[in-house]
Amino acid sequence: MYICLIMRYVTLKTEEIEALELASKNADNTIRNRSHCLLLSHQRRTIIDLASIFNVSRRTIERWLDKWEKEGLSSLPMVCGRGVKTRLKGLELEVSELVEANSRNLKGVLLELEEKYNIKICKKTLQNFLKGTGLHLEKSSIVIKK
Repeated sequence: MYICLIMRYVTLKTEEIEALELASKNADNTIRNRSHCLLLSHQRRTIIDLASIFNVSRRTIERWLDKWEKEGLSSLPMVCGRGVKTRLKGLELEVSELVEANSRNLKGVLLELEEKYNIKICKKTLQNFLKGTGLHLEKSSIVIKK
């Protein structure tokens, strides 16, 4: 059985090396790792070595190198808009009305969301949505009788 290692390296200009060294010292963790990876690739480290150093997959290193070749320095930070999008986007007003109409009972709000809008979410997702949009649920004060 033969193992074929594709040797792929990045060749950097002196100003790119200086920019990456500065970024690897002063930026956040993501930019620091990616810039350090590019510098090591310029020093002829293999993709498999880089993957083991940064504890990521070989494919991730390949993606970093591809993005560098296409975008340069703008490829280092994470892209905006990552992660799961909320299902309630655009329904802020309707959700606030449902919360008020159901006397802040979230089970009732969840049932109405499922019936009216065919949106099925859990209670924690609704709580996070309300918190993120500023529609906080205030807890009622408990009156203790003597």
